[in-house]
Amino acid sequence: MLKNPQEYVDGILNQDRLTLARTITLIESTLPVHQEMARIIVDRLLPYTGKGFRIGITGVPGAGKSTYIESFGNMLTQMGHRVAVLAIDPSSSRSGGSILGDKTRMEKLAVNPNAFIRPSPSSGTLGGVGRKTRETMLVCEAAGYDVVIIETVGVGQSETTVASMVDFFLVLMIAGAGDELQGIKKGVLEVADTIVINKADGDNVMRTEIARKEYETALHMLMPNSPNWSPQVLTCSSLEHRGIDKIWETIQDHRKKLTDSGEMSEKRKHQALDWMSFLLDEGLRQWFYNDAKVKAAMPVLRKDVEMKRTSPTAAADTLLAFLKENAEYNK
Repeated sequence: MLKNPQEYVDGILNQDRLTLARTITLIESTLPVHQEMARIIVDRLLPYTGKGFRIGITGVPGAGKSTYIESFGNMLTQMGHRVAVLAIDPSSSRSGGSILGDKTRMEKLAVNPNAFIRPSPSSGTLGGVGRKTRETMLVCEAAGYDVVIIETVGVGQSETTVASMVDFFLVLMIAGAGDELQGIKKGVLEVADTIVINKADGDNVMRTEIARKEYETALHMLMPNSPNWSPQVLTCSSLEHRGIDKIWETIQDHRKKLTDSGEMSEKRKHQALDWMSFLLDEGLRQWFYNDAKVKAAMPVLRKDVEMKRTSPTAAADTLLAFLKENAEYNK
């Protein structure tokens, strides 16, 4: 690894893929020295970020996210775009490492010179969003990638986390697998900018059309997330590369409407504030668990709660009291 943060900054601005990969490794590292260097690098790159269009993609298992993203990404590079894909993989329960499945499934996109795929471990984060996804997204923008795609683990209870990070949130579904609406949660529908029903090919075309109408009905029952955009339901076949161009046209239409109305600018401001709140919550949590008194008392209080010698409320109050003592001491 390089020693000087500016070397990383220069390499990224020169669109060096190896430097980009090494920078993301720094960002994802839990070592304090790496975290400090990553912070310096990201701060210096901030003036060069914000020009990319950020797309979040989620969907039910088996919806064909990887196949769709490969078809979509290759189409965009043929149009002259540079595409970065941040594929959030389920973490290994033992090592916490990434399975790296998406990179092997996107074989053509992985070797595309105008595309960059980075599988990252979700590290148990709700919604399947890696802890450092936001920083990684900014670094990719600084490296000249004008379309950044964040692929999540799947439809979960905190997919709204993804929606708060991106400009356009796409939910990928499939038809012919039972009651279509059972496979998606209301909260995800509420933040979706477009629902795409994949695998509209072969004898599945008719089922896909039926599912499209069901989703349209469901969306009409919900309050639109934006005053300037009504979510649409589209169909496509990633294998046959049909309908992919229509999805991009829809994304462009969404971008134009929100930009012209000023909503996109406001959305980016809220994204920055959400990011700050996220980092504050994370920092306070780390500070709490790293406190010497908390570390010493935690095992005893856990045991007391398990054995019903004390209540969870009393145990939590005892631990929080240590931080109050520290605050009083430092006044």
